[in-house]
Amino acid sequence: MLRWSQVRLRTSIGPEDQDRSPTEPLLQKYDIAVIGGGIAGASVASELASSDRKVVLLEMESQPGYHTTGRSAALFASSYGPAPIRALTRAARKFFAAPPEGFCDVSLFAPRGELVISRADQLESLNELADDVSDSLKISLLNEQQLREANPLVREGYAAAGFLDETSYDIDVNALHQGYLRVVRSHGGVIMTNAEVLNLQGGRNDWRLHTRSGDIEANIVVNAAGAWADHVGQMAGAERIGLVPKRRTIATISPPETVEVASYPATVDVDEDFYLKPDAGKLLISPADETPSEPCDAQPEELDIAICVDRIEKAFDLSVRRIENKWAGLRSFVSDKCPVAGFSQSAEGFFWLAGQGGYGIQSSPALSRFAAAQILGDPVPQDILDQDLNPADLAPQRLG
Repeated sequence: MLRWSQVRLRTSIGPEDQDRSPTEPLLQKYDIAVIGGGIAGASVASELASSDRKVVLLEMESQPGYHTTGRSAALFASSYGPAPIRALTRAARKFFAAPPEGFCDVSLFAPRGELVISRADQLESLNELADDVSDSLKISLLNEQQLREANPLVREGYAAAGFLDETSYDIDVNALHQGYLRVVRSHGGVIMTNAEVLNLQGGRNDWRLHTRSGDIEANIVVNAAGAWADHVGQMAGAERIGLVPKRRTIATISPPETVEVASYPATVDVDEDFYLKPDAGKLLISPADETPSEPCDAQPEELDIAICVDRIEKAFDLSVRRIENKWAGLRSFVSDKCPVAGFSQSAEGFFWLAGQGGYGIQSSPALSRFAAAQILGDPVPQDILDQDLNPADLAPQRLG
């Protein structure tokens, strides 16, 4: 769908590159208004703008990607998430490995690998996960000695078995996000910041959106508002999808001075009670918490940091003396932990693109194409269907 031949990297910034500010005149009518400038909104807006639709992307903060997108641990892991997420991730791999010409000037992928480890009492979970992913993913089953060779930081006697996915990668999230925003602008799309949506009126392909930056009109509204998506849906008179934002905590620590960790795989507990991932000479650590939260600018809690340190020290040969940095983000889920991508059944012309959970970055190249096809009334791209994705698994009506 993207017309990449029309995308150019400019060496200077002109008026056409500037995002709209509250003091500038606004176009009164757009074909499509996308609410939310994170990875979900930016990616679908790029697909829609490149189909010659008049698109506006509305971001409530002063810059797109302030919340969850900008706080991601940025791992591409095909074994991560429920089956529909894994299908979307597989469909996204080609884009990450070879972005279209002009999308960005750096590689989106860097080799990382993912090591999933299991204590003796977790072996049933490990076997179930290995069975689930083995049909579509080549993994190496490892005993304790082998997994400790893959990551020598794993504490002796802690893990009984595991598997290694060597097809996992670090993602350059900023390059990905900025690439999508660049495509929106290059196709005439407008990006409005400081444009929180305060009210939605209309429907039937005739929406008026009242924002902090002024009023706009659009035929179709795409709700990619992340943790705020259910709130936006209620303003529009759409059904509730049961979206629950959940806080995820991350911290950084220094590795032992005598250990070079740059080539170590990301290491994840099979029941996702923690993970550890090398990053720019440091170690990212997380208790993989999922604490329900109201939509907000999430901040880390000291208790979660303490839990994280305890789990990491039990699983790895590490003594955490100092937390160098810490932050939190909100990952939003519905009941089955799969995204919601489809038109509302009660608000005509209102499209849900929500509930990506912790999988939004790695699935975005495929989910955005899927969503754009639905919005424009086009067939779902065959390469996505070929990954055994059932569109009904993403439809809002599945949630009852």
